[in-house]
Amino acid sequence: MSHQCECLETLLEESIKRNGHGFVSILQDIQEDCGYLPEDALRALARKTGVPLSEIYRTATFYNYFSLVPRGKHQVVVCTGTTCHVRGAKRVSREITKNLGIRVGEVTEDREFSLESVNCLGCCAFAPVVVVDGRHYGNLTPDEVKKVLDSVKREAVTVGAT
Repeated sequence: MSHQCECLETLLEESIKRNGHGFVSILQDIQEDCGYLPEDALRALARKTGVPLSEIYRTATFYNYFSLVPRGKHQVVVCTGTTCHVRGAKRVSREITKNLGIRVGEVTEDREFSLESVNCLGCCAFAPVVVVDGRHYGNLTPDEVKKVLDSVKREAVTVGAT
């Protein structure tokens, strides 16, 4: 196996024992262990369960929880829904891109941050909204982006130091 997951064969065997051939639960286990769903893991899952690879991919791409590409330790999500768009999401997104050096759908070289966009977070009253590691930042301006990202970096260093 060519990916960085630890012991994929063991992971699959244990997950299949726990979940039977309920491959959505197995996909969750792979995602948790690897941080995303590597192609070789999906192919191995298809071989071991007999579920067609096309069905596994269809499921993996249907649910937003799953990712076919590595995600950063810190996930930044920009809402691009109508209200957020009208209130400046594009400018906020450009500032995030400038600060992190990545575009939507990419991960920083050190795998610390990934950047995604969604059509709506349902927080229109606080538009534009960005979510970092599950924490919502509403009414965000481009000037505030660096402060938010620096805060996340500082928290990560503090947590890592304890």
